[in-house]
Amino acid sequence: MDSQPLVVYCTCPDQATAERIAETVVGERLAACVNLIPGLLSIYRWEGQIQRDSELLLMIKTRDAIYHLLEARIRELHPYQTPEIIALPIQSGATAYLDWLADNTGTPL
Repeated sequence: MDSQPLVVYCTCPDQATAERIAETVVGERLAACVNLIPGLLSIYRWEGQIQRDSELLLMIKTRDAIYHLLEARIRELHPYQTPEIIALPIQSGATAYLDWLADNTGTPL
């Protein structure tokens, strides 16, 4: 594998937004897989006020070599002024899965 695999978390306000982002980034090979996790309750501070919203979580599998492209694309598609986009390295995993992740992100073979 030529770069570090990552899991990227991104919250979305609704199912339609989450599906649009997921389908776009997988279709453009910016992610190998995106899991949509419904049922989040997010409590956070925004513009000096405590907010409480229902959201979905995207769990996006990608590589650090293309993270900047993924982040830019999410920002283009996301309705939030400041979307949550957090990347964490995958320290280890099943070799076959990590190879599949690498094969399905970046430039098509």
